[in-house]
Amino acid sequence: MKKYALLGKSLSHSFSEQYFSEKFLKEGINNTEYINLELDNLNNLKYKIKQLNLSGFNVTIPYKIEIISKLDFVSNQAKTINAVNTVKVIEGKLHGFNTDVIGFTKSIVPQLNKRKTALVLGNGGSSKAIQFALHKLNINWKVVSRNTDFDYRQITKETIDSVEIIINCTPLGTYPKIEEYPKLAYNLLNSKHLLYDLVYNPKQTKFLTFGLANNCSIKNGEEMLVLQAEESWKIWNSDIR
Repeated sequence: MKKYALLGKSLSHSFSEQYFSEKFLKEGINNTEYINLELDNLNNLKYKIKQLNLSGFNVTIPYKIEIISKLDFVSNQAKTINAVNTVKVIEGKLHGFNTDVIGFTKSIVPQLNKRKTALVLGNGGSSKAIQFALHKLNINWKVVSRNTDFDYRQITKETIDSVEIIINCTPLGTYPKIEEYPKLAYNLLNSKHLLYDLVYNPKQTKFLTFGLANNCSIKNGEEMLVLQAEESWKIWNSDIR
């Protein structure tokens, strides 16, 4: 039996377990399972991986950055990003990768329509991958978060006018806390703006609803999640090290 997992904290509403279980059933992938691995900390991570006999696992909030110190090898790209969301177990050693970049890039490119400036909300592990992708796409961006020099109180009309894409990399609005949303002056948005939300449950968050009300284009995180999951599956089932 091959076993894979999603590593995180509160995973009861996560996408990955259901997605991979359905994938295995649909594609006739036998003797394989995907489970949720909820840990309060990473102190005994290697013991847990060995105990469960995992072949690989995905990493979600809040461990995408912290996991790096627990790995034996990290891909050059993931090192540059400073975040890992996919781990492959090879002969007991943990190899880290980042598939969020390819998932985000493939999902946003068809929506860009020459947009070249972005405001990134949040500065955690997912945000690191999005910033890397924006750099590769030659899109200029600013990061706003509680932990950077530029915080939400400093967002002005000029800030909103100067960007064409706003990307929510925070968990705000995720089920069950669907009433939450990033605090922006949504009335300043218009049809030139694309609002992209990494949140996928619910499909339309308050962030996206407010965008729609102001004639913005919108995109949720579901396609990105599917694309990064498939990229993880490729890594686990190839010679990539």
